[in-house]
Amino acid sequence: MTKRQIIGLLPAGGQATRISPLPVSKELYPVGFHYISNKCNLRPKVVCHYLLEKMQLAGIDKAYFILRRGKWDIPAYFGDGTMLSMSLGYLIMGLPYGVPFTLDQAYPFVQDAVVALGFPDILFQPQDAFVKILARLETSNADVVLGLFPTTQPHKAGMVDFDASGKVHLIIEKPHQSNLRYMWAIAVWTPAFTQFLHEYLLDLKANQKLSELPELPIGNVIQAAIHQGFHVEAEVFLDGTYLDIGTPDDLVQAVQQCAALASGENL
Repeated sequence: MTKRQIIGLLPAGGQATRISPLPVSKELYPVGFHYISNKCNLRPKVVCHYLLEKMQLAGIDKAYFILRRGKWDIPAYFGDGTMLSMSLGYLIMGLPYGVPFTLDQAYPFVQDAVVALGFPDILFQPQDAFVKILARLETSNADVVLGLFPTTQPHKAGMVDFDASGKVHLIIEKPHQSNLRYMWAIAVWTPAFTQFLHEYLLDLKANQKLSELPELPIGNVIQAAIHQGFHVEAEVFLDGTYLDIGTPDDLVQAVQQCAALASGENL
């Protein structure tokens, strides 16, 4: 696995209806600041910059944004990725029926690679989260490794049931109530799961009228893979934090935290 390229995927197909109207795509909302030119100049730091930095820390030097049409400000801002010393590419999402369909747009470009999934409107800690889940993928026989974070709001998340060894048994998407304590927020997987995702969606498109179905969460596809015998493990960040700036409350909290920290470098 270590010989395979690792490619980041950042699905950016959302419309940000919960915090609209915005002057920019929500992934470019400024949250905090960073220094440029040898720490001589302070500049605003956009939300997805934090995610890309965490990927880069894990040795990921190539990533694709998968965009909804109209979000041209994202490639205009990041360009080819020079500002992060990464190679960035941009794909246009096709079917608007959920994150799995958005991710599958990258299938021709990532089918032989290890995929690192991160949501570009999320702020999370620890800084080395991708380092740790990639290390677990490399040292285990897992097909998928999920990064888990504590939450008290199960209705907003994919809640995960796992055993003491870290093996994941069940993912429940946004339950109204739950005794589970941890949600998943980031993931890495092998080409085997990329292929499963692709074939799962092909079968769904062939046998269902997608426009009549509820939006499909990626957690449901991972759960389907578990049912098919795929090995999914959890890397738990006991003291981890997670903020979804696509929701008003978390956006307020993120801005307040950055104001308190002044530089925002610890997000």
